[in-house]
Amino acid sequence: MAESMQGMKRSHRCTEVSAQNIGETVTVMGWVQKRRNLGALIFVDLRDRSGLLQIVFDETSVGSDGFLKAGTIRNEFVLAVTGKIQKREAAVNESLKTGEIELFAKEFRILSESDTPPFPIEKDSQTKDELRLKYRYLDLRRPDLQRNMMLRSKVVYLMREFMAKEGFLEIETPILCKSTPEGARDYLVPSRVHTGSFYALPQSPQLYKQLLMCSGYDRYFQIAKCFRDEDLRADRQPEFTQADMELSFVDMDDVMDVNERLLQYVFEEAVGVEIKLPLPRMPWQEAMDRFGSDKPDTRFGMELHDVSDVVKNCGFGVFTGALEQGGSVRGINVKGQGAMPRKKIDKLVEFAKGCGAKGLAYLCVNEDGSFKSSFAKFMTEDELSALVKALDGQAGDLLLFAADKNKIVWNVLGALRLEMAKELHLIDSSQYHFLWITDFPLLEWSEEENRFMAMHHPFTMPVEEDWEQIDTNPGAVRAKAYDIVLNGTELGGGSVRIHQNEIQEKMFEVLGFTKESAYEQFGFLLDAFRFGVPPHAGLAYGLDRMVMHMVHADSIRDVIAFPKVKDASCLMTEAPGTVDKAQLAELKLKIEE
Repeated sequence: MAESMQGMKRSHRCTEVSAQNIGETVTVMGWVQKRRNLGALIFVDLRDRSGLLQIVFDETSVGSDGFLKAGTIRNEFVLAVTGKIQKREAAVNESLKTGEIELFAKEFRILSESDTPPFPIEKDSQTKDELRLKYRYLDLRRPDLQRNMMLRSKVVYLMREFMAKEGFLEIETPILCKSTPEGARDYLVPSRVHTGSFYALPQSPQLYKQLLMCSGYDRYFQIAKCFRDEDLRADRQPEFTQADMELSFVDMDDVMDVNERLLQYVFEEAVGVEIKLPLPRMPWQEAMDRFGSDKPDTRFGMELHDVSDVVKNCGFGVFTGALEQGGSVRGINVKGQGAMPRKKIDKLVEFAKGCGAKGLAYLCVNEDGSFKSSFAKFMTEDELSALVKALDGQAGDLLLFAADKNKIVWNVLGALRLEMAKELHLIDSSQYHFLWITDFPLLEWSEEENRFMAMHHPFTMPVEEDWEQIDTNPGAVRAKAYDIVLNGTELGGGSVRIHQNEIQEKMFEVLGFTKESAYEQFGFLLDAFRFGVPPHAGLAYGLDRMVMHMVHADSIRDVIAFPKVKDASCLMTEAPGTVDKAQLAELKLKIEE
């Protein structure tokens, strides 16, 4: 039966005691991790968020009734224990922070009993994710997840501390917003008062933070909740947290400078990682050409090589056909894998097809210098040798080639590069490689929409010297945009914003908006720009992704307290769920059968 803690007050968390406290009387409270009954003595490992402390019960200290009660203790019971810290009589446990001491119980209470948990509450659980997420409140008791949550809390504190010292004001922006057509799908909220109208949950605080710059707040910062109705991946959730900022009277270098110092401070203080400044910068085009990605993992090589010039006159139709269609032929050198079995190569071909390729060409450089290739019969010995030389191929290497439109080739080889690096254990997970990607295209062509779309968002400032091409060659216009990348993950992105009405209106025109539709969607922002708007720029981090890298987790679910699964549902609360018909009627909504 559960007892009250009245009259007992916790003096320490479990690992806040040490050998320096030997002889002191303390009170600790927590959950039972493990219980061992040795007859005359009962040992309990008590756990709280700080770690474990061994508790010793014997009949002389807690009395015969107390000792009988101690015998009823089971895993995950909640205890309050008062006693004296003493040096362990048995062997010291060097794996525990409190491994050289124990608490000799004098008084204790069972504050709450527990059913047998559906899985062990232990570090590095092998329990299936579905079960862990259904009982997430139990999963969150595990020491590795508690470490993640506490580190996340520390990171937020450090960010707030740094930003305050840099003159940023923390200002909250609305959650119920106006839906905008660009970007991912919005989550919509029906209005009871305005029948047939909907709010949208914010994909980011973008428009509001630009309005704050119009309002003269100069430097804004927010830990912001954001929502996107999109398919989930390991580093995506339908609701996520941004560390968001905007600055006035700055250029791109100013924003990058303050963020480099922010990253340096947070990583040093949170996880002891030293970041040397300034961080390297790489133009978008170079990143795509070398790594096939605008968020390249630079902890290993295996870079892409453009061999279009080498094969432009060869007899292999797959290569020449891609070039005739305005595409390219590129390859990667998988060092030392020339003897890879055909079955494995076939799997790589299927992997490439899954990334959008029609196929994958390969060339093995045998140890005797001869070649084994899927396309050797279409090319001369000299052409094959030139191809091998272009990729710095040596005896024992495996060369992989993709031929198609640039976008597909980059995507395929960029993904293959990462896949091979993981399979061959080429990535040093202890390294932190930060990189700025700059000079993004302002626009990208959408085959589905049959129009140009903003690569970042419609408020991104173009590079001044490129703006004259906006009518004749819009795809060549670069943006004053910048992403911060860590180990192949986009940690954050930002840009200098458009603050001149004529450029903003032209941008909307290029994106297919009429003046009327632009004002219908963004009139409040465009109106604000009529009243004096300062040059401004900003950036937002994915806080979940940042902490995921700090703790070396495989998924952001391990750094979010209550995450969703792939279909955006919550296994614990069973959200989303149906609602009462009366609620729907009040909102003037009907569900189609």
